[in-house]
Amino acid sequence: MTAAYVTGFGTAADIRVGSLPVPEPGPADVLVRVRAAAVNHVDTFVRSGAYRTALTFPFVLGRDLVGTVARPGSAVAGFPPGTPVWCNSLGHDGRQGSFSEYAVVPADRLYPLPAGVDPVAAVAVLHTAATAHIGLFREAGVAPGETVLVAGAGGGVGSAAVQLAAGALEARVIAVDRAENAPWCRACGAAAVLDRSAPELDRAVADLAPSGVDVYWDCSGHHDIERTLPMLARGGRVVLSAGLSARTVLPVGACYTRDVSLRGFAISNASVADLAAAAEVINRELAGGRLRGRIRARLPLAEAARAHRMLEEGGQGGPPGRVVVLP
Repeated sequence: MTAAYVTGFGTAADIRVGSLPVPEPGPADVLVRVRAAAVNHVDTFVRSGAYRTALTFPFVLGRDLVGTVARPGSAVAGFPPGTPVWCNSLGHDGRQGSFSEYAVVPADRLYPLPAGVDPVAAVAVLHTAATAHIGLFREAGVAPGETVLVAGAGGGVGSAAVQLAAGALEARVIAVDRAENAPWCRACGAAAVLDRSAPELDRAVADLAPSGVDVYWDCSGHHDIERTLPMLARGGRVVLSAGLSARTVLPVGACYTRDVSLRGFAISNASVADLAAAAEVINRELAGGRLRGRIRARLPLAEAARAHRMLEEGGQGGPPGRVVVLP
C-alpha cells in the first residue's frame, strides 16, 4: 500500500510517500480502507518530536480517517466489510496513523459514519469536534443558559466549540475572532461576534455579559490570563488546550478568591470512554447537518509534506479551513 511516513523525527521535508506492507489487524482490530484523512497541528508536533509519544519507525502520520471496513479482526462484531466508519485517535501511543491506503484501527476507537454524510466533510470536523466536546462537556461542564466566550472562534476547534456549545448544550456563545470570520461564527450559532482587534473589546464583553462569562476558551493559544480574569463570572472556568509554547502571568489571588479554575487537557490523553461519548454527539450532529467545518485544501496523499507545511505556515494569505488528504 502507499503511505506517508517518517523514519525519524524531523521537518515536513522528511516525510516520505512510498510503499509499506498492508498492516495486519489483531483480533480486536479492524482493517480500514481509508477514503479521507485530515491534518492536525498535533500531527506536526509528533512528527517533529515536540510531542513525545510511543511510536515505531517507519511511522505513518495522521490521527483522523473516514473509510470503509476492509476486514474486521476475529473478535470484532458489528463492523462487517463495507461499513462506512471513522476514527480520530490514530498516530499516537503506539498506534500507526491514517495517512495511508489502509489503516488498522482498534475496534473500540472506531465508529460508524451516519448514512448520507460526506466523508470529506466529516473528516474535517472529527478531531476538532471531539476536542470541543471534551473541553465543553468534561472539563468546563457547560450547562444550558451559561455564557461561553470562544476566542479564535473561526478556527477548527473554535468553530466546533461554538457549534456544540450553542447547539448541543444550548449555551449562549460570544465569539471573538477577526472581522472577516464574523459571518462564519454567526452561522455556527454565536449569539454575538466581536472583532478581536477592537480597542474596546473588554468593554464589549462586559456589556454583553455584565455578570461575567461562565467559560472562557482561548483556541488561539494566546492565553492572556491577566486580561481574561476580569471577564469571568464567579466560578468561571478557563479552558486551556492550545499554545504548546505559550507563557502567561497567572494572578493567583484573583483566581482563588473568585472560585475561578483553569482546566487544561489534550485530546491525545482522552480515554476510550471520553472519545466514545464525543463520537455519540458528533454522529448525532453530523446526521442532523448541525456540525460543519471549512475545508482549505484537498490534497492527494503524495502531497502529505505540503499538507504539513500548510499547517505550520499558518494562513499566510490562504483561505481558512482544514487540510484534507485523499489516499
